Amino acid sequence: MRLPQAQAAVLEAASATESRTVEELAAALDESPTTVTRAAFELADAGLVAIEEEAAESVSLTDEGERYREEGLPEVRLYRAAIDAGADEEPVPMGELLGRAGLDGPAVNIALSNFARKGYGRIESGAVAATPDADPDADEEAAALDALAAGGDAPEDAVEELERRGLVRREEGTVRSVTLTDEGVTGLMEGVEVADAVGAVTADLLTSGEWRDAEFAAYNVEADAETIYGGREHILRRTANRVKDVLVGMGFQEMEGPHVDADFWINDALFMPQDHPARTHWDRFALSDPRRIDDLPEDLIERVRRAHLEGVGDDGEGYHSPWDEEFARALALRGHTTSLSMRYLSGEAVGDLEPPQRYFSVEKVYRNDTLDATHLLEFFQIEGWVMAEGLSVRDLMGTFTEFYSRFGITDIRFKPHYNPYTEPSFELFGRHPETGEIIEIGNSGIFRPEVLEPLGVDCDVMAWGLALERLLMLTYGFEDIRDVHGTLCDLDLLRSVEVMH
Repeated sequence: MRLPQAQAAVLEAASATESRTVEELAAALDESPTTVTRAAFELADAGLVAIEEEAAESVSLTDEGERYREEGLPEVRLYRAAIDAGADEEPVPMGELLGRAGLDGPAVNIALSNFARKGYGRIESGAVAATPDADPDADEEAAALDALAAGGDAPEDAVEELERRGLVRREEGTVRSVTLTDEGVTGLMEGVEVADAVGAVTADLLTSGEWRDAEFAAYNVEADAETIYGGREHILRRTANRVKDVLVGMGFQEMEGPHVDADFWINDALFMPQDHPARTHWDRFALSDPRRIDDLPEDLIERVRRAHLEGVGDDGEGYHSPWDEEFARALALRGHTTSLSMRYLSGEAVGDLEPPQRYFSVEKVYRNDTLDATHLLEFFQIEGWVMAEGLSVRDLMGTFTEFYSRFGITDIRFKPHYNPYTEPSFELFGRHPETGEIIEIGNSGIFRPEVLEPLGVDCDVMAWGLALERLLMLTYGFEDIRDVHGTLCDLDLLRSVEVMH
């Protein structure tokens, strides 16, 4: 019996009395599992071996899990540092222990959140008190990391906790076992001759003419092969590009601008009072170096200041609250992309604009929100505005109806709302296709005179900020936005999700 080399090797390595997995055969033959799998299926087609398949789950360490296995879990390192500092006798300031333990960045919060949970001690008023009789050497999660790294098993509750922490990942797979059939045994007894088969057509074979006499290996095109995941455009980026195409098709031009900008452009020009809660660090992130911007237009600063203090027009009131130019000049991480709208409407970005004009952006913004199924710390906002004479709420509602219809979304609801910078204002809501839940998808309105007059705009401007991730939820049916990006994203979902048109 003549067989290609790979098939002959697998046939000789297989047993009639004991099943051997593809991985075991590959290790014994010093071949790749892909080569052995292909040869095994070819032998099975010839009736020489039998292949059994069963589903199997594997658990492996993530990069973070491997790092903590080597360096120690953050809570264990914190406990050891606390014991060394005498925190089992008297509480020790947390700052001192973090330095001793070599903890910084995200590891600090990880250590603090797991320290008390595991009974290592308590944290009160910024000081750490350690439990004297705790045993970090018996930490089940640390032991589970070591066991899994060595290819062994670990208690299920420890594995579940490690998975929740993102330190291990579970993967579903298929284990294939190979056993010789009676025909395979007979073939071995009769003798196997290795055929010098050609596995691929090369340029040398073609130019030399040797292909005429070559014996080519047969390929089983139905055989399973190793799955290789190539690069692809992320679904969120794909949706963002589609939004851009839709808005350009509706006559809009795209805006660009900085992520870190003067608070003047982010909030003051938008007629947001300086003592508004959204302008505190409870709602946004602080910069380690909030230096000021000096190149702001002085005449515009004065007009905006007067609008805040006195209002505009004969009936203007303003906020009657302090207005600090230094605060307005300080740098901040934008919480919305309306800062771009202010730059463009004022003429600062592209010069003075004459109506009618339509502009949009699909850019990232940053907010100190609580993470949940519909909120992230950074997300994409679909900013847009239209400058024209005689605009009304009907024009704004019609624009949304047209925009969302391009994505197959027709059940849009509107609710009156208050914004410091628009009047009238309303929020937008859409129905989730899977849960039926009504979720907020955006905010909008007509800019107030206190916004437009200081900018030098003497016609109506309707504007909005829509959530790109919420649009994604309505079009694809995602129930948790953390499935599509961030540390908890579902990679299998991202690899298999279909393109929606």
